[in-house]
Amino acid sequence: MRFRIKRVYAGLMKGLWIGPGPGLPDGLAIPDGELVERYSHASGPGGQGVNTTDSRVQLSFDVARSATLDEVQRERLQRRLRTRLADGVLTVVAAGSRSQRQNRAAARERLAVLIREGVAPPSPPRRSTRPTRRSIERRLLAKRRVAETKRNRARPQDTH
Repeated sequence: MRFRIKRVYAGLMKGLWIGPGPGLPDGLAIPDGELVERYSHASGPGGQGVNTTDSRVQLSFDVARSATLDEVQRERLQRRLRTRLADGVLTVVAAGSRSQRQNRAAARERLAVLIREGVAPPSPPRRSTRPTRRSIERRLLAKRRVAETKRNRARPQDTH
């Protein structure tokens, strides 16, 4: 599932825009100052360029100290993404492409998906239902058939 990310090009991408959705009625605009990008050499194929270009992108967003999120959104993100957070910071890595620009876009896309899914309200609890009378009868009838089959497999008793 792809989400639209607003990109402002003045040579570089600025900020991150996540459109409206569950838990984000007005959308969410994360300013560039709250995102930290680090670049490093990507592993894998790429010829001679792999050793010289910093195409791997590591994008970090400090959930715990973000001024963009309200308390409900922050609490939901911290609870749902607790296994991915390190000291309240959510980090996403992209190294699939040989292009740093494509990896930057991919990292922002992944971060947007994580945030969108993390702030969505929890689904309503499942309401338990009773099985229908007919389904109970079918189940018991099937049990009787299996029991009868097993009884017929038994050795006949000696009547001496």
